[in-house]
Amino acid sequence: MDAGLAALLGAAVGSLATLGAAMVNGRASARSQFGQWRRQHRRDAYANYLGALHDRDIAMDAVFDALQPDTPDLRDVDDKVQRFVTLAREVHRAVEIVVLEGPSSVVEAAEQVAHASGDLSEVMRRMVRNAHASEASRKATDGALGTERQHLLYQAVKSFRTAAGDVLGNAN
Repeated sequence: MDAGLAALLGAAVGSLATLGAAMVNGRASARSQFGQWRRQHRRDAYANYLGALHDRDIAMDAVFDALQPDTPDLRDVDDKVQRFVTLAREVHRAVEIVVLEGPSSVVEAAEQVAHASGDLSEVMRRMVRNAHASEASRKATDGALGTERQHLLYQAVKSFRTAAGDVLGNAN
């Protein structure tokens, strides 16, 4: 084989090897960038959801506080309930993005938060109805049940944080 042909063949093989390596590196880089993009979107969705939950829970606490007096100011209670309802809608919007971003472990944890939130909201709604009806016979029982359900909600949110952290690769 002549030296020129050998050099040309060597250059061709070298070019193919370089091209192959570049393709492999390009794919690995694209996968890494996609992974970073995905983690960022999930992190943003989880953070927005937790922020919405926090704001809504502060509004719920305000409703419970407004119901504490023997004769609550019903206008104040209703204003606080309206604020709670508005913020609850924000939670529903935020959880939709969490559901879209997945994965199932985080979605399941969010469903547990929704269940615990619903249970606590049920007690709050009953207490508001009873305040409007001037019915105080269940106030102490419902107050204790509300405290218990607040603890269960806190545990569900804590589990959501753990599931979200696991997905994002955070060390717990």
